[in-house]
Amino acid sequence: MQLLARCRKCGRVMKSERIDDYRVKMTCSCGFSDFRTITEKVKTVNPFYHKASFTPFLESEKGKMVLTMQKANREHLEIISLEEISMLVSSDFELPQVLQQMAEKLAVQLKVSVCSIYLMEAEELVMAATSGFDPAFVGKIRIQIGEGITGTVAKEKQHISLSRASQDPRYKSFPELQEEKYNSMLSFPITDKKEIYGVININSTSMKTFSEDEIYFVSIIANLILTAVKLRRKIASGKITAGKQT
Repeated sequence: MQLLARCRKCGRVMKSERIDDYRVKMTCSCGFSDFRTITEKVKTVNPFYHKASFTPFLESEKGKMVLTMQKANREHLEIISLEEISMLVSSDFELPQVLQQMAEKLAVQLKVSVCSIYLMEAEELVMAATSGFDPAFVGKIRIQIGEGITGTVAKEKQHISLSRASQDPRYKSFPELQEEKYNSMLSFPITDKKEIYGVININSTSMKTFSEDEIYFVSIIANLILTAVKLRRKIASGKITAGKQT
């Protein structure tokens, strides 16, 4: 896929180079570069694509270039900025820092009380970031595969959306999180369909039904987090050194 974009610094047309299934690197002769996501990949992994309109990078009110999604009411929902994508795909940023920023972004954009991100660690799901819960629980809350709603999502690699989560037979309470005060829950897998890498949990005190637009939004963030996790695993294993695959 060939992308046509102009440099934000000098205005020249930038060259595109496909990095992997998810990213294209845009490079300008002036030395400036950034990354773009490949929408075709999102289409294939997201069952709600046909119900939403994916819009390329636009300039936000704050002057940032952002990836947006057109909602059913013709409004646009900011998904992620170029700077945030750069953080996700750059090894210069520690993964906990990136995940925390994504959790906070999801909570704000969806206007929910809590967003937590769990990653697989030694056959368990471990809380890696949270917006809404006490950050002291990061690294301490552990969930087995198949345990509760989160564990079920990890096992089946399919999202679960509930307006009254505590009444679902798969629900398991963690007293330290005081989850009983949250009604609605969206649990979305971070997966490449072959392996489970983690789960994103969204909680709201209101009894709401998460819309297809909102689920679509979470699916895009899940795919971006998947890319970030895979990249850092390759770096840790020595398969990528100084930006080159070995």
